[in-house]
Amino acid sequence: MFDSAIAVAIAGAAISVFLGGAGSAIGVGLAGLSGAGVISEKPELFGKVLLIQALPGTQGIYGFLGGLLILIQIGLLGGEPAALSLDTAWQLLYAALPVAVTGLFSGMYQGKVAAAGLQAVAKDPQNVGKAVIMAAMVETYAVLGLLITVLLVFSIKI
Repeated sequence: MFDSAIAVAIAGAAISVFLGGAGSAIGVGLAGLSGAGVISEKPELFGKVLLIQALPGTQGIYGFLGGLLILIQIGLLGGEPAALSLDTAWQLLYAALPVAVTGLFSGMYQGKVAAAGLQAVAKDPQNVGKAVIMAAMVETYAVLGLLITVLLVFSIKI
């Protein structure tokens, strides 16, 4: 039997994972394009390039955590699915949006900042710390999105 409430809650979990993962994939890809150029000229910088390229990957992890929390809350992992009302299911979907949307946009923009930082590292490898800090500033908003999603999911009465 199709349960539309469970379906809506699952959609929230899927949106969280999908948008966070998309932001990370785009961001890591943008940084990787820049990083490939850097290591083609200076292969000895591979470790520093990899560190900076990996930074936008965290939004996908945050989206995964948001989706996982929803699946746990509705009992789909390791138990019997909860008897959700449609209202509660929509609340869970809406609770997924902060981590999903901030993950999408911060992942993309963190990738752009990381790519620019990689160009600074190519000119002077001592710029790696500065490049990491600049990229990490964008991360702040993904962390805030995850935090509000966690607070919302745990505040919804199942």
